[in-house]
Amino acid sequence: MTRTVDLNADMGESFGAWTLGDDAALLDIVTSANIACGFHAGDWDVMAATMQRATAKGTGIGAHPGFADLHGFGRQRMQVPFPSLANMVRYQLGAAQGMARAAGGEVRHLKLHGALANMASENIEMARCCYEAALSVAPDIIIMVLAGTAQQKAVEDLGCAAACEIFADRAYNDDATLVDRSQPGAVIHDPARAGQRMVEMVREGAIITESGKRIETRIDTICLHGDTPTAVSIAAAVCQALQEDGVELRQFDGAVL
Repeated sequence: MTRTVDLNADMGESFGAWTLGDDAALLDIVTSANIACGFHAGDWDVMAATMQRATAKGTGIGAHPGFADLHGFGRQRMQVPFPSLANMVRYQLGAAQGMARAAGGEVRHLKLHGALANMASENIEMARCCYEAALSVAPDIIIMVLAGTAQQKAVEDLGCAAACEIFADRAYNDDATLVDRSQPGAVIHDPARAGQRMVEMVREGAIITESGKRIETRIDTICLHGDTPTAVSIAAAVCQALQEDGVELRQFDGAVL
């Protein structure tokens, strides 16, 4: 049976005259794009331009909501009451839908960003709050989750369309959460290493942690962070390594877990 996997990247994270990442180059490689919705990064013009490029490329468009934290790039943990958090997700998803439709495309998936994603990977009630909010706006949307975490359990409970994600450029703890960025080795910058570890994980159908533990999981998509200096090199290396190992790169279908 042919092995398939999607490649996704976070993008649309520039702001005004300030540019972050090389979205155009990433869009030549990835099959799905998670586009910032203006809370942690991006603005209305950046969103519009990124949606237009993604639509022209036929890349799957995803809303990428985060905390209202432009200063900290959405990576500062915040305590937000769940009713307000739900509205934050709805607000950002609605903006993404509007921009995508204006560009002739559609938002097909949602992926939480940064600290919001990390907190939801540890707290199933927080994950459910975010996902139920998204589904209240777009009942057929595919929820992209951090594989093996509370996020995955939340979508299993909800019975919604989902895609399980692993990271090419981040190290893993033994509970399938990501090593905190403040720790040495949390972010992987070597393209060759990133490519090889993705081949190993896809072959084994498992997350391989820093200690060597194997956590079996469904793997639908691999994330490549667009804001790192080696993002495009890592994306190209992962793409090449997977294809050489016989893996077909294509958009996930969002099957229910």
